[in-house]
Amino acid sequence: MQERIERAIRNAIAAGQGARAPKRLASALDYAVSPGGARIRPTILTSVAMACGDDRPEVTDAAAAALELIHCASLVHDDLPCFDDADVRRGKPSVHKAYSEPLAVLTGDSLIVLAFEILGRAAVHDAGRAAQLVVSLAQRTGSPNGICAGQGWESEETVDLEAYHQAKTGALFMAATQMGAIASGQDPEPWQELGDRIGESFQIADDLRDALYDEATLGKPAGQDDLHGRPNAVSTLGLKGAIARLDDCLAGAIASIPSCPGEAMLAEMVRKYAERLTPVYSAAQTAAE
Repeated sequence: MQERIERAIRNAIAAGQGARAPKRLASALDYAVSPGGARIRPTILTSVAMACGDDRPEVTDAAAAALELIHCASLVHDDLPCFDDADVRRGKPSVHKAYSEPLAVLTGDSLIVLAFEILGRAAVHDAGRAAQLVVSLAQRTGSPNGICAGQGWESEETVDLEAYHQAKTGALFMAATQMGAIASGQDPEPWQELGDRIGESFQIADDLRDALYDEATLGKPAGQDDLHGRPNAVSTLGLKGAIARLDDCLAGAIASIPSCPGEAMLAEMVRKYAERLTPVYSAAQTAAE
């Protein structure tokens, strides 16, 4: 599956690196998405599509690539001096450090536009599904329920932590599960809760990492929530409360998987994700003692 996802992303980036594209911008597009880490969002999307039959693999691949491009674009923008002012991302200089602030803005913008172009081109395989995918991804990218809204919550005097987490992090996980269903011709609505649960668990785990780990371990600046005064699960719930909430989210994720041919496979995927969080649990429990 990972090679399939990487191939889809490479093909998408190549579409934005035409012969007449500015060379540094073309290079920055590839730099922003490679290496790609765990590719957890497109992996979830593809897993859901496969669990539902995956009868239009070209549409699934387009959806997976588009979702990852949006995620990578959000990281490029998040790292800018006007937001997190982060010098490092995934263990290497962030895009604005490697290429300049103007090119980082253009890189993020280009990735967003390219994501929707990729979905539009998928219409040759199934126009109805492609149109649904465009709407679904747009709703989870902009406002009022997308990652832009999530970033916007950081400018509010009073923050609704649940709404903030759901928009900033949960949005693209809900997009992953719902777009996977759409790509296979299924109703996306029953898949929202699974994405929401996975998204919240991911955000809580990220809050724990930010509070407990250093930059060398994270591959990006640590302690950013405290530095920027952002709401987070650790400051709101405490270490023990955050751990308990993470447990509830992961258990709820498995319970929320809709009935489908690949239901057992998806449950196993969530369990493996939970196992990957074992170091976070250990560090949090030690710190809480």
